[in-house]
Amino acid sequence: MFASFSWPFELLIGWRYTRSGRRSRRNGFISFISAVSVGGIALGVAALIVVISVMNGFQKEVRDRMLNVIPHIQILNVNGQALPDWRGVAQQVKSNPAVTGVAPFVQGQALVAQGSQLQGVLVWGVEPSEETQVSQIPEHMVAGSLAALKPGDFGVVLGNELANALGVGVGDQITMVVPSGSITPAGMIPRLRTLRVVGIFNVGHYEYDSTLALVNLQDASALFRTGGPTGLRVQTRNMNDAPQIAQDLQRVLPPELVAQPWTEQNRTWFEAVVIEKRMMFIILTMIVAVAAFNLVSTLVMTVTDKLADIAILRTQGASPGSIMSIFLLQGAVTGFLGTFAGVALGCLIAFNLDPIVSFLETVLHTQFLPRSVYLIHTMPSDPRFSDIATITAASLVLSLLATLYPSWSASRVQPAQALRYE
Repeated sequence: MFASFSWPFELLIGWRYTRSGRRSRRNGFISFISAVSVGGIALGVAALIVVISVMNGFQKEVRDRMLNVIPHIQILNVNGQALPDWRGVAQQVKSNPAVTGVAPFVQGQALVAQGSQLQGVLVWGVEPSEETQVSQIPEHMVAGSLAALKPGDFGVVLGNELANALGVGVGDQITMVVPSGSITPAGMIPRLRTLRVVGIFNVGHYEYDSTLALVNLQDASALFRTGGPTGLRVQTRNMNDAPQIAQDLQRVLPPELVAQPWTEQNRTWFEAVVIEKRMMFIILTMIVAVAAFNLVSTLVMTVTDKLADIAILRTQGASPGSIMSIFLLQGAVTGFLGTFAGVALGCLIAFNLDPIVSFLETVLHTQFLPRSVYLIHTMPSDPRFSDIATITAASLVLSLLATLYPSWSASRVQPAQALRYE
């Protein structure tokens, strides 16, 4: 009887059962449980989309701000000494068509003091005329100029957070203490040098804004007694190609030099973010799974309530597969509604997270990401279609799995036993 119209039959009955819980007072509790299931799935999916988007945004924001300062590739001497014939090495690196800029640098650690304030800093000796090829610091100057770093003048450019900590501005003087000092009968005496602040930058990355000091390349060589640049900073056309380009450069560089891409320079941080993202996805997927498996109780109660209907359908020729499909459809509709409601809510929040967080910070008079604790102070969000599609598929699959046992149980109902007390 139902052979030629099996799918329309299953569709109509399943859709009717899905709607009947909302119309019948007798099934009010089933309707409530179903609504809770939909709401639970929606909230779980929305939370998963928002959290993954925030983690994507945090990773992208920190990476981009980090690459405003650090180069795509860094070439260093494995012995920690000055590069031999650095100009020849620079020309060799520039011959790679994927390289857009090369600049020498000196790197060291020191202490800077102003009055009673003392801060540890990372010192970079740079050539101002070539720094624009490998860094965006010149574009983020808030006072003074990087070009003011003249050789022999011993000027310094500070990050804005470091300048604020020291309480200095352009034109003020600070004292730099270099650990590699002179050996005297009284022991090692660190070398002191008075520097004049000629510029202040703000790249938006707290780690660099609070610890980085730039001086002229020749002045840094004299301060740290390196005798020349200790490395080369290399910029590429595409930052994502930096690991492969570094491998290409390594094959042509002298054996005492090593080419490090930006992914290697900050490997621990990036690996930690990837692991955190993976674990958060697993944890929040468990929340979606718990909400999805609430469908089991909803469908079990529905099957119990519809035993007589199931028996009648079976006596009229409906196959066990048709009965199972009816309840699979009912559970699938519930899972579908919850999933796509969650996707809509999650995307709405993820694409408007910054104004939402700003509003909450204003209302609650607090700051969710203090500058002194986190690398960035804004709440970033980067919703990606691939992540949203994966979350949607996972939620739908979990919802479908939750309907299998109740639907199979309904298909096993025996008409004689179900109608015995009707």
